[in-house]
Amino acid sequence: MMDTLHDWLAQILAWIESLGFWGIIIGLAIEVIPSEIVLGFAGYLVYKGTVSFEVAVICGVIGAILQQWLLYAIGRYGGRPFLDKFGKFLHLKSKHIDIAEKWFDKYGPMIVFTGRFVPVMRQVVSIPAGMARMNLWKFTWLTVLASIPWSILFVWLGRSLGDNWEDIKGEASKYVQPIILIAIAVLVVFFLVQYLRKRGKTI
Repeated sequence: MMDTLHDWLAQILAWIESLGFWGIIIGLAIEVIPSEIVLGFAGYLVYKGTVSFEVAVICGVIGAILQQWLLYAIGRYGGRPFLDKFGKFLHLKSKHIDIAEKWFDKYGPMIVFTGRFVPVMRQVVSIPAGMARMNLWKFTWLTVLASIPWSILFVWLGRSLGDNWEDIKGEASKYVQPIILIAIAVLVVFFLVQYLRKRGKTI
């Protein structure tokens, strides 16, 4: 089973490499495999000299935007009925969507930015944003701001690891875990500020 999965992954990565920077964009937009792996592989392509570091990062950001636009559109035009019916085919679990909805209701647009750094939330936070009909340009801008450091990190790690780029998940954990804690801390501070501001108006 593991050999089959490894062969399948190898074929997809070979396809991405054959398309050059287009492969990075498409690989991230459809996310058949996790974005961390695609970006890490993009870093490996930088290491090989196939693409430049700057191009790999830009393609990473563009791919992320396209993917989040798709999820935003699903939330806006399909809504919960569509997700309940077809979400399983998109690997979107109802419990994760429920959590994303609650977070979006609580933190609003701020979660569109900070949620990009939290596993699972990164993939589904765009759906409640679409369901809430959040301004598309604001949504896009927040997505870009979050995608830039994420792309830089994983492309840099992939390039640094070189031929050992497949070890990127273990290497990335040293950086991702502190980022997650910072993102959650930002949300907590934002919530407290909002709470105190509303409380001050009612006094």
